Amino acid sequence: MNRGNIGLLLLAGLIALGCIVAGCTDTAQTTSGQSAPPTGQETTGPVAEGAGDVSAGNNRFTADLYRQIAGDPAYAGKNIFFSPYSISSALAITYEGARGETADEIGSVLHLPANKTLRRAGFAGLDAALNRGDETYTLRTANALWAQEAYPFLPEYIDIAGRWYGANVTNLDFGGDSEASRQTINRWVEERTEDKIRDLLPAGSIDSMTQLVITNAIYFKGTWVKQFDPAETIEEEFRVAPGTTVRVPMMHRTDEDAIYGYAETGTLQVLRMPYAHGNGTELSMLVLLPREDNLTAAEEALDPGALAGVRDSLTDRRVRVVFPKFTLETDYRLLGTLAAMGMSTAFSPDADFSGMDGTDMLFISEVVHKAFVDVSEEGAEAAAATGVVMNLKSAPGGDTTPVFRADHPFIFLIVEEDSGTILFAGRVVNPETP
Repeated sequence: MNRGNIGLLLLAGLIALGCIVAGCTDTAQTTSGQSAPPTGQETTGPVAEGAGDVSAGNNRFTADLYRQIAGDPAYAGKNIFFSPYSISSALAITYEGARGETADEIGSVLHLPANKTLRRAGFAGLDAALNRGDETYTLRTANALWAQEAYPFLPEYIDIAGRWYGANVTNLDFGGDSEASRQTINRWVEERTEDKIRDLLPAGSIDSMTQLVITNAIYFKGTWVKQFDPAETIEEEFRVAPGTTVRVPMMHRTDEDAIYGYAETGTLQVLRMPYAHGNGTELSMLVLLPREDNLTAAEEALDPGALAGVRDSLTDRRVRVVFPKFTLETDYRLLGTLAAMGMSTAFSPDADFSGMDGTDMLFISEVVHKAFVDVSEEGAEAAAATGVVMNLKSAPGGDTTPVFRADHPFIFLIVEEDSGTILFAGRVVNPETP
């Protein structure tokens, strides 16, 4: 079992979550960070259908993004963990303001439904399902817009973000106090992730050119239906590569009640470990374990069609489970990753987000993502957040008076103006030195 498989375990669980939730029919639009849907929003028809389309697209994006990160030499031999739904949610809100080639690229990379009714109702329905609540676990997601005060965003864009994505607007003064604005946004993320995601926006990520920040936060904490006995947890070897092992705490569940969804192929073992739930959405962790050290078999199973086939093949049976305890904290800056996946225009001077403000002056200057997961005998706790920073391509209109501050070395000339003859030339490096 390769060390990189640890990140894959929870990634597969998130994919399974998307597939499970997509089947919900009792869905509705959410308001900002709240679980109660607004009145007048249908909970069947386009919402249910759209949720399936959005979930399918999210799962395709999951496989694509995983492969992009896994193939990056910077992450070679490192764990991987992220929330595809968090990233998709934040970028879907961004997509609503994109136009032309910029929108085409974002929609293609995220595999978003082209039909706006299905897309918007789908995200609203999934958010409602995730925020519905259950007495045995905690699961919630929230979106928000953070806008430069007095910047003329189009009312239509603000309405779409609030109505369909629950992303209400808070005005901040990025130009006057970017650091206070950054801390305000980071506190919002911390509060909605039980302090598991801190400092989502790093120092210097926003400045006077920032006009909008779009955020998503997601948090989950649940217990296994069949918990592991801490007394059975012992340190054992974990093979990180052929011939290389480390010692880690391994949990054991091998009793007669260890009944799990299980399937196997010649190259892969699959285990479904469900989380306890009442009348809310059913959640589980889906583990794809290659029989050899090579992760290829597990990665190939990430394709949505293959994954659906694997899930359909699961049957309940007794399984002797030995599983590591682990905690992962990851931090990604995704501009290069997403550009390599095909949405480079959004980050360039050619970006078109005129659906946000009626101009072509905005572009995405940063996409940041952080994730956390802790797996223990009792269950798992996971959190993630995504921030999309929108900056101006150039200085805004208004006072265009230039500032000339000669507070560093310079060259000067004395010129005869009629002929343009240079009479004297010099360089000042230190004005105090004769």
